[in-house]
Amino acid sequence: MKISLFIPCYIDLFYPQVGLSVVRVFEHLGHDVDFDVGVVCCGQPGFNAGYWPEAKQVASKVLERLSEKEVVVVPSGSCATMIRVFYRELFAGSKQEETVNQLALRTHEFSEFLVDKLGVTDLGSQFQASATFHDGCHGMRELGVRTQPRALLQQVKDLTLIEMEDTTTCCGFGGLFAVKFPMISAAMGETKCSLATKTGADYLISNDSSCLMHLGGLLKRSGSKMKTLHLAEVLANFR
Repeated sequence: MKISLFIPCYIDLFYPQVGLSVVRVFEHLGHDVDFDVGVVCCGQPGFNAGYWPEAKQVASKVLERLSEKEVVVVPSGSCATMIRVFYRELFAGSKQEETVNQLALRTHEFSEFLVDKLGVTDLGSQFQASATFHDGCHGMRELGVRTQPRALLQQVKDLTLIEMEDTTTCCGFGGLFAVKFPMISAAMGETKCSLATKTGADYLISNDSSCLMHLGGLLKRSGSKMKTLHLAEVLANFR
């Protein structure tokens, strides 16, 4: 299968190792991977801020570049939701509406694609550590991605997965929310960090680097030794 990746802007700029890990995983499974370097933003910041015409300009480029792809995989529940769910709202009633609907059917979050579409849970990965998992809100609430990353992590040799007391609590990032309401965002993040720290795990893993950017900063400032990793970075450690 030819898998086209949509790599979010924050991964492209700050966490390129996540994108490289995704490539490693799919090539390990025998698939061809391509990535269009001209498309690294889905338009979500403008959409969330109410600048829909500007968001449409960005999103239209995504549609133009990805509409003919066989399948699109996104290592982010947030950006996968934008393309699959919110584009339908953004382009409702426009001449691009059908293109949006068709692209939505071929767009998948990373862990969802591995488990639900490829039927893969055991990649032959190994990671000697304990970890807890954070569910990003968009992936969990809009896409229903919850069991898939856990099914993958449970098959990683030598990895001990320890669940938090409350796995549904928001981390408080929310993109522009963290900028507009920094004190509320930080307080929510500190609550999430406390839940994660209580597990005693070595790592906090998520399938959203945006959440991990927020939580990782709070953990570091609090003096915590807990480290953060994207799911793909764990799965790309093959034994």
